[in-house]
Amino acid sequence: MQTSTGTPRPITRYGTPVLHRRCAEVTVFDDALAQLVADMFASMYAAHGVGLAANQIGVDARIFVLDCPDATGAHTVAHVVNPVLHLPDQRDIVTDSEGCLSVPGQYAEVTRPATAAVTGVDMHGQPVRIDGTGTLARCLQHEVDHLDGLAYVDRLPARTRKRLLAAAAEHPGVGVGQD
Repeated sequence: MQTSTGTPRPITRYGTPVLHRRCAEVTVFDDALAQLVADMFASMYAAHGVGLAANQIGVDARIFVLDCPDATGAHTVAHVVNPVLHLPDQRDIVTDSEGCLSVPGQYAEVTRPATAAVTGVDMHGQPVRIDGTGTLARCLQHEVDHLDGLAYVDRLPARTRKRLLAAAAEHPGVGVGQD
């Protein structure tokens, strides 16, 4: 399935090595990077996600895309290359349900700061900053975690993580090639 700008790629599942290590910084800003960002958006939409990190399609690069609402319901559609997460010094903490395309069909309560910001650059090397509240703040933290080699289930107690991963292993998966 080809979208107008990108081709969906299969979603990488938890346990694949690229998901469990820090991704490489992006140093080349070219047409291949632009195509990767387009493919990432296509992959995220095909899997019905709100965010996707490059390693979730098997690419070792510090890039994420998102199409996610903030606390007011306004959607942010963006990509960030080489993101840096910024959390407030004084943090309001929120516990909410979280899931992941790489752990298909499973959700758990995860506690995270209520607000977050990310700085980085776009595919052309231009500076970007995204400030998030609500689901957008959670998404920014979740995607940067992925690029640092951490999935949301890694933040859970071992017993809960084991149960969710066992259930995810029985799930057919999401995205292209999983229907």
